[in-house]
Amino acid sequence: MAIVKVYSTPACVYCVMAKKFLAENNIPFEEIDVSLSQSAAQEMINKSGQMGVPVIDIDGKIFVGFDRAGIKKALGL
Repeated sequence: MAIVKVYSTPACVYCVMAKKFLAENNIPFEEIDVSLSQSAAQEMINKSGQMGVPVIDIDGKIFVGFDRAGIKKALGL
């Protein structure tokens, strides 16, 4: 099973969509609210080079935004 981390904020519509997609496909994931932690936000920026959310880390492969096709491929769905 892939290790999935979703860097997000509560107000982000695409973050909600990405988390819903993962949940609907029974993919366990760790949600990291970068609005609550400066260190988590910095970790996200270091991984992606971006300040926007969502950033999705699937076994070290980084997706910026909700790239449904790319995420499905990375997860073998």
